[in-house]
Amino acid sequence: MADMKNYEYHRIEHLAEQMEAAEIEPGIISRIMEGGEDILRKTSPAKKADWMREAMLRMNKLLDFPTRKTVRENCACCLGGKRLKISQAIAKENKSLEDRIKAADKANYVGSVTLQENGQVLAQFDMQKSPPYHCYCLPQAKEPLPVTYCYCCGGHVKHHLQIALGRELDCTVLASALSSGGKKPCTFSFKIKG
Repeated sequence: MADMKNYEYHRIEHLAEQMEAAEIEPGIISRIMEGGEDILRKTSPAKKADWMREAMLRMNKLLDFPTRKTVRENCACCLGGKRLKISQAIAKENKSLEDRIKAADKANYVGSVTLQENGQVLAQFDMQKSPPYHCYCLPQAKEPLPVTYCYCCGGHVKHHLQIALGRELDCTVLASALSSGGKKPCTFSFKIKG
């Protein structure tokens, strides 16, 4: 098993924990986590981003898409607090799916939220109105990261929208500031299950 106490930087530790929770073979976890114990809280943000890029490339090579998507979605942060209260209020104060989507969009707490013609829900972080777009999680990344990393933010948005909309959702990352090198905003599509 991966030794969690060897990962000082919380995002790396959380990644290892989520791979272990997904019951990924310990040898594969070790290969993905290679060098993670050398990334400390005080390590420069650029080096943290470099390590994450390499770890995501290893994940892409060693894990199938559903597994890495689940792991990354489960790495989501900021699941409570103010955003949770907003999600719960939207669900309580609005009856129809359309009204809940409009309320989530108006609240702008997970970016713009719209119902698409295909029945899917689109969420876009639109705080920055034009490129270059920035990743709030890894702002010092010098090179694009695989979109695999961005399923963490997808998991964050999914968590809050599932509560607000009262529906189970399946996330697809369509674009991200991080994977596009700042050319595209973070955009998530959610299929409503059931």
